[in-house]
Amino acid sequence: MSKYIYNIPSWPEFTWDKGLIGDALVPVRHDQGRLLGRMEAMGLRLRRDAVLATLTEDVVKTSEIEGESLARDDVRSSLARRLGLETAGLKPADRTVEGIVEIMLDATRAYDKPLTERRLQDWHAALFPTGRSGVRKITVADWRKDEVGPMQVVSGAIGKEHVHYEAPPSGRLREEMKGFVTWFNQPPTCDPVLHAALAHLRFVTIHPFDDGNGRIARAIGDMALARCEQTEQRFYSVSSQIRHERNAYYEILERTQRGNLEVTDWLLWFLDTVARALANADTLLAGVLHKAAIWDRLQDEALSERQRKVINRLLDGFTGNLTTSKWAALAQTSTDTALRDITNLLDRGILVKAPGGGRSTNYVLAF
Repeated sequence: MSKYIYNIPSWPEFTWDKGLIGDALVPVRHDQGRLLGRMEAMGLRLRRDAVLATLTEDVVKTSEIEGESLARDDVRSSLARRLGLETAGLKPADRTVEGIVEIMLDATRAYDKPLTERRLQDWHAALFPTGRSGVRKITVADWRKDEVGPMQVVSGAIGKEHVHYEAPPSGRLREEMKGFVTWFNQPPTCDPVLHAALAHLRFVTIHPFDDGNGRIARAIGDMALARCEQTEQRFYSVSSQIRHERNAYYEILERTQRGNLEVTDWLLWFLDTVARALANADTLLAGVLHKAAIWDRLQDEALSERQRKVINRLLDGFTGNLTTSKWAALAQTSTDTALRDITNLLDRGILVKAPGGGRSTNYVLAF
């Protein structure tokens, strides 16, 4: 077996170039404080909308990294319901969505509670409510057993597989995870952002579960960042940025796990990813402010609850064309009532017809 970092006798005593990392850390910490300061200056409603948008992005993208596609509407509905926000007529999410939402909210809203082995296993149970990963039965809410051979991360066709990584044998897991949670809960001996990077690396290298290790590692990273910022509110998504750079993420992870315990390159990559996530928060914030501005324009308009719900959906990034039948489904009403709602908004210049006509008639906001 190739030498992995967990086989080095001094594992997990990581080292790094303090000069290089210090230089990279300063702008990240500055931008972190700047973003939190901007959000603190905003009203409660805008902050809640920003948190909802950020967490929706985080949940969707952390699943996409593993090749799993979740319906954004379902994720947003689940989060909004748990955050006590308006769900805009969305249907209840399925158990798979609810599971990852539970994990992300527990990691960030209860960031100040100890991370325990039981808590991690509960997260795993939430992630795999059927006890299966796809059609494959897996060990749930417990460490992997390696009953069919070593845990490997593999790509390529059968007979031409490439092993990217082989995890520690299952016999080491109890000791490894006991050490991990003890270390994670102690006051960091380095900057808290670096602690988040090291926690991600250490957990995903141990790879304690049959599946879901990446998603749980990213939740642990978010939890560490929440501890760093001393707030349960998330205004930027590291998972979203990792999704945009998925190939680079897997490359640096594989290189680090096959290297030695000098992890400067991993820390630089992580800090650069956080920096871009912070920068991209401006785009998310612009969407929240745009939505608020639209509602300010509509504050004197007499709108029904159905109309408010559907307008909210449009402002939250409704995908596809808004037709009369889709309006009826979103507002949970008849097509006749939907058409009356639409006609009313057309007459007042709030909606306009999109290009096209006839059976394909659809509508967009006039603003």
